[in-house]
Amino acid sequence: MNLRIGTSGWNYPSGRGTWNGLFYPKKRGKSRFDELAFYAEHFDTVEVNSTFYRPPQAGMARHWVERTPPGFEFSLKLYQKFTHPQMFEKATGSAAQVAVADVDEFRSGIEPIANAGRLGALLVQFPPSFKHDPGTRAYLAWLLRAFHGYALAVELRHRSWSDDVRSTLTLLNELGAAWVQIDEPKFRFSIRQNYLPNVTSFYYMRLHGRNAAHWWKHENAEDRYDYLYSPDELKPFAETADAARRLVKKIYLYLNNHFAGKSVANAAILKHQLGLPVTGTYPPEFVARYPEVRAFVTVSASAEPVPSLLPGV
Repeated sequence: MNLRIGTSGWNYPSGRGTWNGLFYPKKRGKSRFDELAFYAEHFDTVEVNSTFYRPPQAGMARHWVERTPPGFEFSLKLYQKFTHPQMFEKATGSAAQVAVADVDEFRSGIEPIANAGRLGALLVQFPPSFKHDPGTRAYLAWLLRAFHGYALAVELRHRSWSDDVRSTLTLLNELGAAWVQIDEPKFRFSIRQNYLPNVTSFYYMRLHGRNAAHWWKHENAEDRYDYLYSPDELKPFAETADAARRLVKKIYLYLNNHFAGKSVANAAILKHQLGLPVTGTYPPEFVARYPEVRAFVTVSASAEPVPSLLPGV
């Protein structure tokens, strides 16, 4: 299949928007519960957020591959040093001076995934403050060339890039990068897009939710993603993905409205709308919270882990 649907991240262990007790068991006892393996029973791809906050380590990447079935693909967000210099400097206290060594370190960290043929795309996500001008164009071109050889998806969020759509497309097309199509609350300087693919190699879409009230002003960062798309709101994206799959070799569609597993529910709904198998079992607590999925998911007997029957355990 050339269409893959998943969520942005799989591990949300704390906060009001935790997945524990909904998608994952809340009480796990002494038994080890593998969240990634459980997630991979439901979806065939995931967008990794942790690589934004720290460079990936080859050992961890290898472990991810081992815990997921053949054919499962990882898309990885590029490290914040490459795209969010102010955030990097605030987090580390160091200047975000990007060097070839940083590129080599990131490449080395994802090598086990790439060598296993399990790498989807690298997500190059820029902040809304990243505006279109000669300097940013030159840096973006350098960055895409530095990561040549991977499928590169570029998320631009400031309207200046779509206002000068011709030069933006020229740059991305020349370097074979997909322009990430996004759904999020729209403000005065938000980018405008038509959801059309710009390259034939692959298509990349991200749905962030539409919580405009808490997009900029929120008590906790997770509140921004507290939004559940209705089935009717998802239908246009299902239709877009269905049309795009006839024009490109592969499609990646990720739900980032992760608060309390809402991205999981919406990803399942999209799979159903597109006629894809809705695999895995869903805890009764999850289905009770999101009854929209009840008609087409398999409900497990319990969300609690099965206790071990081994003596002395």
